[in-house]
Parts: sequence; C-alpha cells; structure tokens
Amino acid sequence: MSVIYVLLAISIIVAIVFFIAFIMAVKKGQYDDSYTPSVRMLFEDELIKDKSDKSILTKKQ
Repeated sequence: MSVIYVLLAISIIVAIVFFIAFIMAVKKGQYDDSYTPSVRMLFEDELIKDKSDKSILTKKQ
C-alpha cells in the first residue's frame, strides 16, 4: 500500500514539473506563430477572389 503513495507522489511531482516547463515555454514565446502571417500575405488575393465569386453567384440567383 505504501508503494501506491510513493508512486502517486512521484507522478504528481513529474506532472508539476512538466506544467511549469509548459508555462515557461509559453511565456518565452515558444508557441508564437511567426510563419503563418508571411504566408497568408501570399494567398490573400485568392481568398478575396473566392469571396467575391461567391457573392456574385448569390446576386445572380
């Protein structure tokens, strides 16, 4: 029975360590997306054309 308590304590400590590592990574900007805005600029015209084509189709009907 005491083994369960030891394993439970160790698992909680490991979970807390991983949670702290995750919080630190988020604060340092590890998950900031700096690539998508530069690519979005290249495909923006296609998105505008798709929206205008749909609006033209709805006006004709």
